[in-house]
Amino acid sequence: METDAEFEPRPVRQSDELTLALDGWEGPLDLLLSLARAQKVDLAQISILQLVEQYLAYLADARALKLEIAADYLVMAAWLAYLKSCLLLPKDPEADPSPEEIALRLQMRLQQLDAMREAGARLLGRDRVGRDVFLRGAPEGLRLIRKAAWQVREFDLFAAYGAVKARTQPAMHVVHARSVMTLEEALARVAKMIGMALDWTFLESFLPQTQDPQFRRSALASSFLAMLELARRGRLDFMQDEPFAPIKLRAA
Repeated sequence: METDAEFEPRPVRQSDELTLALDGWEGPLDLLLSLARAQKVDLAQISILQLVEQYLAYLADARALKLEIAADYLVMAAWLAYLKSCLLLPKDPEADPSPEEIALRLQMRLQQLDAMREAGARLLGRDRVGRDVFLRGAPEGLRLIRKAAWQVREFDLFAAYGAVKARTQPAMHVVHARSVMTLEEALARVAKMIGMALDWTFLESFLPQTQDPQFRRSALASSFLAMLELARRGRLDFMQDEPFAPIKLRAA
């Protein structure tokens, strides 16, 4: 029997070698597999049951056995059982996948396993920081070069241009004319009217008659400041019965 896939067993130390004593074979398992693949030994005389029993006995006796070696021997035994099954069972040409394809997949997986083991060994064998190599005392760090890749729609582009244009456009401030009473006008009015008041008079009585609410608020604020200024000069007195109550004033 011939197969397209090839399996090369890993070299095993003499102390860890699995030696078989079967009806048609006596020797190491890896040599038996190589001879069976080359059709130099009769697999029909090999008992798979005895092979399994001796493999389990080997695992039970080897206390310090490495996991990689046990896995390799397990793959060898499975490969040997597969070769014998191909001899005993009739070949189905329509089988999907074929035994040759299964063997090829197994070979590729074994190669990947060996590659991962080799890569792991290389990683563990590299120099370690702080033991084999040492970092620089004053590291310079890494220089980052960033380049922006803008992705924008036409609407967003026009909106951004309009916002920038609106900010840079010269602003025109138009101040609307408002009817207000200045502090000088309020001083003259309150000083004139306080001389005509003989008794306590409410502050609202000194305000001009108007229908404009904004001008009335301005006149009240200016008259209040004028009252404080005239009281500071000693020309009038003012009083308030309680908080937020109307303010009364009279000539001093």
